[in-house]
Amino acid sequence: MWSTRFTTAPPTSTSASSNGTRRPPYLDTAANQSHRPPFNSRSSSLNVLAKGNTSTSSLSSARFASGSGLKQEITAAPNAKDPPLVLHEIVRGSTGHEVHSWQSRLAERPDGLVVNVDFGSVTLEHFYSDLSREKSEPQEGEGSLAHTDRECECSCDSVLRSIELSLASFQKDLGNVSTDIETLQSRSTTLTEQLANRQNVEKLLGPAVEEASIPPSTIKKLSEGDIDKDWIAALAILDNRLNNIDHLLRDSSEDLVASDLKPLLDNLTNIVSKFDLNALDRIRNFFVSQIRALRSTNINAQVIQQRAFLSYKELFAFLHSHHHQLADEITQAYGYTMRWYYLSNFTRYMQAMQKIPTYAIDKSDALGAEQSLPRGPVTGSTNPPKAPNALSVGRRSNILNRLDDAVLPFHVAAEAKSPAYIESPFHAFTAAISDNASAEYMFLTSFFPSLSFSALSRTFSSIFGPTFDLSYSFTKQLVSESFDCLGLLLCVRITQHFAFSLQRRRCPVAEGWINGTNMLLWPRFQLGMDIQIDSVKRATSSLSSTRPTLSLSLNKVDDGKANTAPHPLVQRFGQLLQGLLTLSNDNREVSSILPSNQARETTATKSDVEPTGRSLQRLRSEVEMFLARACKGFNPAKRSKFLDNNYSLILTIIEDTNGSLATEQREWLEERRTLLGAD
Repeated sequence: MWSTRFTTAPPTSTSASSNGTRRPPYLDTAANQSHRPPFNSRSSSLNVLAKGNTSTSSLSSARFASGSGLKQEITAAPNAKDPPLVLHEIVRGSTGHEVHSWQSRLAERPDGLVVNVDFGSVTLEHFYSDLSREKSEPQEGEGSLAHTDRECECSCDSVLRSIELSLASFQKDLGNVSTDIETLQSRSTTLTEQLANRQNVEKLLGPAVEEASIPPSTIKKLSEGDIDKDWIAALAILDNRLNNIDHLLRDSSEDLVASDLKPLLDNLTNIVSKFDLNALDRIRNFFVSQIRALRSTNINAQVIQQRAFLSYKELFAFLHSHHHQLADEITQAYGYTMRWYYLSNFTRYMQAMQKIPTYAIDKSDALGAEQSLPRGPVTGSTNPPKAPNALSVGRRSNILNRLDDAVLPFHVAAEAKSPAYIESPFHAFTAAISDNASAEYMFLTSFFPSLSFSALSRTFSSIFGPTFDLSYSFTKQLVSESFDCLGLLLCVRITQHFAFSLQRRRCPVAEGWINGTNMLLWPRFQLGMDIQIDSVKRATSSLSSTRPTLSLSLNKVDDGKANTAPHPLVQRFGQLLQGLLTLSNDNREVSSILPSNQARETTATKSDVEPTGRSLQRLRSEVEMFLARACKGFNPAKRSKFLDNNYSLILTIIEDTNGSLATEQREWLEERRTLLGAD
């Protein structure tokens, strides 16, 4: 029984024995009843059992088999009691019930357990002492408990020393790490301060460095990129940097760091100048190509001006600021090209206008001339067609209501076959020049904003001067052989309309052209009115002093009685007067651009300012003399009737006209009729 227990329970270490299997209570009790000699802590719990044994036989020479701590297996007597029970009875005085419980417990012991152990003549105390002494003495062999204990102690000491060294090394490493952390904290604080200082410096120096630096993308775009919106943006950056560098160079002369900054700025200026020259060369080539495009046939110059010039006007501004001479050359080349463009196109347009047949109105259409032949174009004749009614304005005044309509196209004018009055081709040509002149001036002011007004005027005059001369030539050709007072006055009103239109468009440079055209029209109109006045004078002088009503078949006599019907000359005078008053109505352009009170003052004095009022007064006086001479042979009643009929006819013809001049003429006619009634 005991050998099996020793076999299954190998020696344990000190730590294992301290935390080992709990001993039975009876062993503890038996151990407490006697003095326990000192023994190794690593010895088996069997030594305790041997201490209380009363046997006198020595078991020092006994040995256990099968690796147990005993040298010899002990067998109990057949009738002997179980030793634990005996011990329990001795120690506790067990009752039968307790013995029975222990027997029941022993009945559950394992099968290989030795029940009866023979201690011989050795007492249990001696046995325990011998066994302890055996365990304390070193034994030979690998299975010795003492040797195993020493090896365990050595290994534990070795492990403890290695752990101690590891802990010491770890402590040293912790000290190094702590030192590194302190170093990192100090360095982090230093870097934070340096970062804050750098940010403060960048806030102060960043804009200055940015102003004096040119991005590589900008240089690459200017050198290799196409001229477009991005190229203009890169050019603006370059221009800004150039201005900043110039500013820094001027300010660095008094700066404390001028000696360090000026070489860098000079070097940067030299580098930028190379790109500046490259940019200037590319700008020059770009505008030269666009100017050449203006010389192409059937090209619309305004399209190129809007898309190629005005869209890239920043390029010319850069060119003008950095190379003034080259900008002047570009301006001069543009002026020469546009002068050729306008002159050639308006020459073709004038030739088309000249193909339009116009009505011929000459001295034979005057008031006092005989109206015997019918008026109208002569079929198959190369001469200009005669006007059907040269002294009536009719629908001709409608042209004043469509002055802002589209200009007559070139191909339509070239194919026109129907005859027209002189105001139609004059309006088409004048409207075309006015529109193109205002558009060109607006382009010049937008594309050359740095030029003064005098410089712009010179540039505009160099471009449109030949075209204005062509306009003068065309106007002279239209009016030189015409005595159409109504047509000439219509041309004057057309010119005045476009004069006000140019003022609204803020194009003062065309004022000279307007004045030159008026200088051609007003004298010719005055000459036409003089022809009408002279014709009335001739008609008055041709009347017979004895029987004036029979002269020139102006009035007929029925059965020897004078005819008091209105005279035909007076009827034609009423038509001419109505046309002149209609065309002398209050100027709509004047009232639109001037205050109402100033416009009224302007229209109220028009008869005094314009030649129309003075010419009408002269013509009216001649007609009065003619009527006085025509009714000289009538009796007073007939004369009053004749004059009243003529004045009433004139008043009826002009009663629908408006304007200050028309009011003045109606007042004169009413006054004449009142005087006739008083007579």
